This record gives sequence, structure tokens and C-alpha cells, in this order.
Amino acid sequence: MPRKHYWVGDKLPDEKVLEQVKKLLESAPKRKFLESVELAINLKNVDLKNQKNKIDEDIILPKGRGKPIKIGVFGSGEFALKAKNAPADRVITPEEIETIAGNKRMAKKIATEITYFIAEAPLMITIGKRLGPVLAPRGKMPRPLPPSADPTPVIQNLRKSVKIKAKDKPTFHVVVGSRDMSAEDITENIDAVLNRVISKLEKGRANIDSVYVKTTMGPAYRIM
Repeated sequence: MPRKHYWVGDKLPDEKVLEQVKKLLESAPKRKFLESVELAINLKNVDLKNQKNKIDEDIILPKGRGKPIKIGVFGSGEFALKAKNAPADRVITPEEIETIAGNKRMAKKIATEITYFIAEAPLMITIGKRLGPVLAPRGKMPRPLPPSADPTPVIQNLRKSVKIKAKDKPTFHVVVGSRDMSAEDITENIDAVLNRVISKLEKGRANIDSVYVKTTMGPAYRIM
């Protein structure tokens, strides 16, 4: 059964989005670094003061992010070993939690460098008390897993994930790929993100004012 498309309807087929993405990639000047491609999503008629209207979740991009991100794991024993083999970019033992918490500069550096954290569930209380003040404001609190779980598939999924977050402002941005990805793959990622966003809105497509796609430093093209 084909996947339902909430956002394109009859007025904006995927071909039109693909066309705009191709124009974007062709017109964006070459940079000395690999630019990300992102969406700017503008909402309308949404009361963001109402908790049920806030959007804060992760989406797995079907074609991946196009650029590597770092995954950190809090764990010990077999859990930590599996995380290292996954491989996680950094494995933090229970003993290291105290060391990091006692060094604010180190804690902030790790919180900035790591995109997603995973943790053995029993460590969550300690992490919350000792590192919560640094991780929570950045939306970096770990995803808890049972000590017997294999973190490998979670790590693999997180490497392809992006966070969508609309809390207090009607405009938010989300990465949908990188400059060196094909226009087709980026378009598929856009489809996945917008389908999820619109499915979360009270009035669906009617709560979307406009959507633009752009590179990090390049021009923006309206796709909705």
C-alpha cells in the first residue's frame, strides 16, 4: 500500500519539489565545506502556548543526513562493549560521569559535539542529577535502554535522524540532507519530514504557512 502524502495533495506533486531542489543545488555557490540542506517551516494559526501543539520528536530520514553526526553512549559492561562495537563515537562509563560533571567546560564541550545520547536506563537518575543542567537545555538528554538491550540498531537509526522542534516560535528549521546528495534523495527526505510535521498539526496542511528549502549559506526556494 503506497504511503499517504499529507502535504502535497493535488496542487504540489513531488515533481515540483524535486524541480525546486534541483534548482537549489545548481544555484548554490560552491563552498570550502560541505553544506547541509534544510527546510524552514513556518506555521500559522497554531497556539504554541498549548502543550499539545508543541512538536518535539525525531524523524529517521529514509536517505540519511548525508553528513556524519556523533553518538554518545552512557554505559558499562556488556552494554558499553556493544556500543563501542556499533560503533558509538564516545562511550562514557559511570565513573566518567562524575569527572565530566565536575568540569563544566568539558561537559559543555561534550554536549555540543554529540548530537544524540543513549544510556543504560539505571544510569538515568545519575545523569539527570549530574549532567541534566547541561544536557536538558540543549535537548540532549539520553534515550534510556535496558542494560540487556543491544544499542547497535538505535545508534544506526540515530545517525539517520533529525529533530523537529516547534515550541515557542512558529518558525523552525530541520536538516533534510547535504549538498552532495542527489535531488531525488533530498526530496524523499523532505517528504518524510513534512508528512510527519503535518500529521502532528491539529489542522494538518492548513497549519502550514510556507516551507522553504535552502543550503546552509545558499539561496532559499519555496516549495509550499
